[in-house]
Amino acid sequence: MLEGFYKVRFQVDDAVGRSVMYADGGSMLGGNSALAHYGTYSEVDGVVTSEITSHRHNDDPNYRSLLGSDIATIDVRGRAEGDVYHFEGGSPQMPGAVFRSVMTPISDRIVAPMDAVGEGGIVNGLYSVHIRMLDGVDGGLTGVMLLNNGRILGGDAFFYYLGAYTSANGRWKGEILNQEHTPAKSEHPIFGGMRSASALPARATAAARSWKRLRWRASAVSGSPRCLS
Repeated sequence: MLEGFYKVRFQVDDAVGRSVMYADGGSMLGGNSALAHYGTYSEVDGVVTSEITSHRHNDDPNYRSLLGSDIATIDVRGRAEGDVYHFEGGSPQMPGAVFRSVMTPISDRIVAPMDAVGEGGIVNGLYSVHIRMLDGVDGGLTGVMLLNNGRILGGDAFFYYLGAYTSANGRWKGEILNQEHTPAKSEHPIFGGMRSASALPARATAAARSWKRLRWRASAVSGSPRCLS
């Protein structure tokens, strides 16, 4: 059954991209540094059918959509080979192009705190995340982050985030573990390709457990579902 947290390698003809995706109860939420991905799926007799919307959340023109549009839809069908899912389909925004993707599972064993979200707490949903270095150090990254009843799941083309949080009265705090899922190669990740833990104090300003200090900004992805099933 398609369920859990995955790294995704997708391809449109000869162009390749990567992202992360969480699937649960017929809903899919994920994305990468430029685009949020959300939609639905169903599974019958081992065949998974899915419709996904790709929606730009980062205005940086250096990040281009493989489908040539800031908002695009993708229809795919596929099945599992072991615990890895393989899909093929297309998009009306790029007629004639073949879309293929491979979803490989990532461990998501994160236990949410008891009564993690109280009155006035942050709303479940898919968020665009922007991280910038402090202390005069140049660097930063963007990605997506799913907040779901005290659990954090997210990432981008090369990294994934796992963590837990609590939230109430307009404030939230938590902690994430950041780790590579795909070698970054020519990219310049702010975590240097290393496993890193970061604290998320109130108002989403973070200090990493190293010499690097970071500032986080999270905003809800427009049009995405506000929660899972």
